[in-house]
Parts: sequence; C-alpha cells; structure tokens
Amino acid sequence: MKKTGNKVDTSNLISRKVKKLAPSGIRAFFDLVLGMEDVVSLGVGEPDFVTPWNIRETGIFSIEQGFTSYTSNKGLYKLRLIIHRMLKQSFGLEYCAQDEMLITVGVSEALDLAMRAIINPGDEIIVPEPCYVSYGPVVELAGGNPVFLPTKQKDGFKITPSMLDGACNKKTKAILLNYPSNPTGSTYSKVELEKINKVCKKHKLIVISDEVYGDLTYDCEHVPYPTLKGAKDYTLYLNGLSKAYAMTGWRIGYACGPKPIIAAMTKIHQYTILCATITSQMAACEALHSGGRSLKEMKREYKRRREFMYKNLNEMGLICSKPRGAFYIFAQIEASGMNCLEFASKLLEEEKVAVVPGVAFGLSYDNYVRMSYSTGYPQLKEAVIRMKKFMGRHQKNIKRK
Repeated sequence: MKKTGNKVDTSNLISRKVKKLAPSGIRAFFDLVLGMEDVVSLGVGEPDFVTPWNIRETGIFSIEQGFTSYTSNKGLYKLRLIIHRMLKQSFGLEYCAQDEMLITVGVSEALDLAMRAIINPGDEIIVPEPCYVSYGPVVELAGGNPVFLPTKQKDGFKITPSMLDGACNKKTKAILLNYPSNPTGSTYSKVELEKINKVCKKHKLIVISDEVYGDLTYDCEHVPYPTLKGAKDYTLYLNGLSKAYAMTGWRIGYACGPKPIIAAMTKIHQYTILCATITSQMAACEALHSGGRSLKEMKREYKRRREFMYKNLNEMGLICSKPRGAFYIFAQIEASGMNCLEFASKLLEEEKVAVVPGVAFGLSYDNYVRMSYSTGYPQLKEAVIRMKKFMGRHQKNIKRK
C-alpha cells in the first residue's frame, strides 16, 4: 500500500479477479427493499415455512447432549450413511459413504469446491442460461471461463443436444446443470437427459449436476443425472436440505461423486471450512430419516401456489410457462413496455412488490423477471392484486403510445 501525497493508494488492495466480479443481481436489488414498509417480496428464494419441529428439536437436543465438537472433515459418518441409504432406496444410486461423499456448508460451498477441484486455468465450463447468479462467478474465481448457453422459453428454457455439441471444444472441461431450474422451474425428462448424456460422453465432459430442487418436482418423477447409463463415473451430484426441508439457515449440502473428485474437494474443504456445523448435521440426520411427511405437505402447498401464480400472471399479460419444479416463475414482461430493471424498480416504487430483474440470471433476459412463490399464500394474493393494478396502468399507457 503506497502513499500518494496525503492519500493512501488502495488500488492494489483487492484481487483484479474479484474487482471484475459484478455484485449479486439478487442481493444488489434487494438492498433497495431493506427498510421499506409494506413490501410484498417475491424475491429471495427462501421457504416461508419454519423448519419442522422434530428437526429443530433434534438440533436443540444435540446441544443439550453436549455434541459441540468438530466432526470429520467429510461430515458425520451417521449422516453420510443416511444419505447413502436414501439414495439407494429412492433411486438405486450407490455411493460409498467413506470415499464418495462430502458434507458441505450448503450446496453453494459444494459448487465452489467442485470448481476449484476440477478447473485448470483456461478450462471452459458450459453453463446453460438463465442460471443461478453464482454459477458464472464461481467458475471465474476458480480460474475457468464460463461459456453461457442461452435457452428460450419456446424450448422450455432447456438446452438441446445440438446446442451442447456446438459449444464444446478442446478446452471444455465440464457442464453445470441445474434442474429443476432456478429461475425458471424447468426440468428434464429421462429421455431428454439421455440425449444430453450422449453428447457429454462424446466430449468426455464432467457433469456437475445441481439437483437441490429435485424433491420439489411436481408433474413428473425427478431423474438424478448419475442414474443415467454410465453417467455416475463422470458426474458430481450436488444436493442439500435448504429448500425441500425449509432448512436454509442450517446450511447443509452434500456432494456425491467419483472418489478422486471428492478427495480433491475434501482437501480444499479441510483447509478452508474444516467441517459443517455439528448441530446442523445432527438436525439433517433427523430431516432425512423422518422428514418425508412434512416435505409432502410443503410440496402440496407449493403446487397450489404455483397454480395460482401461473393462472394470474398469464391473465394480466405477464406470459410464463408453468414451472415443473422448484418454487420460481419466470415471467415475460413485454406487455408492460419496460425492460426488467425499469419494471422491477417501478413495481417496487408504485406498488411495493419486489421481484428480481431477469438480467440477474443472464444478459439475454432483459424481458423477464423472476418471482418466488415460496412466500405465503396471503402475500401472493396481495402481490397479484397490486400487480394487476400496475399492469392495468402501464398496459393502457402502451396503447396510448
């Protein structure tokens, strides 16, 4: 740090790589919401449900019993065994709890570890868009280059085998898939995944499959990527408890995959995070062991909210496809005559409804906003009333022009 006259030169304090990163498109917008009264937020993707009592009680009781220590870097062996049994019983997937599994601080850490474990400088990682806001940055922070593949609403916001094949070259190392998707709620059938898998095999791609919303699939059965023929050997399967079990603040995720990748991720994990919190891991054991009933109840309610939002948004001219999973709806705002930043800002200012501009999920989506229906049903009803007023005003303005 140099002094220039009476001023301190801070130009070299921050990594150039970090300087180039844009702030989260979700968080940056929602800084505006803080402190505002009477706002209905359809923004942050967090369940409005409180973690079910039996799960909370297990966490509390574990503290009372004196479980306050570190765990293995890989996570509680008990939790890894429960995940092993669950995946085997549900999908016929077998992962060794000792060598092919790692408990992480949410799926976000698992994703970061995966990128740092596999990327060499200049490697390209294919990222279908629209995508979760952290996907591009974690690739860049690991020294890789994200190659974004924009998808279209008419194709269900899904990549096709030909799109993937055309994006691959000698530098392509992996593809980062997320289904059901944040922000669109789209997902893939087994037939669609098998076609994509043929291209992945052809180009010897590592598949990083973020399936944190897999339990929140509504109109079809969720198909984990590693269950496809031959895919398990080159797939890293990521999942967690934040969304389906309403455990966002507990921060528990997990990664399952080939032994060399898990070992590399564990090496980074042990030097940075060390281990996930033991209290959260004990609660996670209870969630996976007996959380099926509460999961089904929450899923039914999300489905009811989905139907309500899908119907009302389309009726007011905000055209959207019906989400098949997760708890987001990606609405086209062309009828408003505004771009997404203007739409989101005016909707917040005029009607106090908060949504996320589409460009947070990819620069091609200036004509969209994301809304989360993980908030309560009464709040959704109020948001719809306010948005109908908003669209009524602005659609009339368009007609006058």
